[in-house]
Amino acid sequence: MRYIEQTVKYLKNKGFKAPEVGIILGTGLGKLLQEVKIIEEVSYNHIPNFPTATVEFHKGHLIYGELEGKKVVIMQGRFHLYEGYSLQDVTFPVRIMHRLGIKKLLVSNAAGAINPKFKKGEIMLIDDHINLLGGSPLAFKGVSQYGERFVDMSCPYDQQMTQKIESIAQKHDLKLNKGVYASVLGPQLETRAEYRMLRTMGADAVGMSTVPEIIVANHLKLPVAAVSVLTDEGDPDNLQPVNVKEIIAMAEQAEPQMIILFKDLIREIEIS
Repeated sequence: MRYIEQTVKYLKNKGFKAPEVGIILGTGLGKLLQEVKIIEEVSYNHIPNFPTATVEFHKGHLIYGELEGKKVVIMQGRFHLYEGYSLQDVTFPVRIMHRLGIKKLLVSNAAGAINPKFKKGEIMLIDDHINLLGGSPLAFKGVSQYGERFVDMSCPYDQQMTQKIESIAQKHDLKLNKGVYASVLGPQLETRAEYRMLRTMGADAVGMSTVPEIIVANHLKLPVAAVSVLTDEGDPDNLQPVNVKEIIAMAEQAEPQMIILFKDLIREIEIS
């Protein structure tokens, strides 16, 4: 709790005043910032108690600004278990954004398509998830100080925002897949056998993030929605070697669709 208070005080002193919407930008998904009127920007390295982004394609900045008439705080780059962080480290920024005042959280990621009907370059609205990270961000002593220990996860993604995203996609004639996201530890990509297992389990896409943030958002009773940009295809019967640069390039190619969804959603959602 003391660490949270220190960090929040630092950011408020830096000008992060009463943000309404929090946004987490995933791998290769930074162009949304071109649409933001940036008011303040702080490197993660300078924020007390904040982890440091160690992945070369994650920038590591916390940004405060205006987007579609609302105050937003944006994570340009997130943290992962595969960087050596704990689940509490990975989700610390969600708790900070909540204490700063956000009322809604939007999450994006780059993911591999598992559902054979989904293709790289498309986007997927996350409707549910499977936690394969081997732990929970709520499994620590004193968690009840922050919220109820046994969090209900029967509907982890806010239905109101989910329905709005579907409506926005239809309005703009965007193909929007909808499915289950499986979160794995990484950083290695999946084997053919693992892709078969994930498909059998009911996963439509796989990645190495997002689920911890969603769990903590639910712990905080913070409405959250998430979108995956599908960057590659995990077909176990025709699996091709994956190049990280190609994944980044595919994320950037599909990103404009996500930007449309997020911008329209932020404009339309009511903040109470």
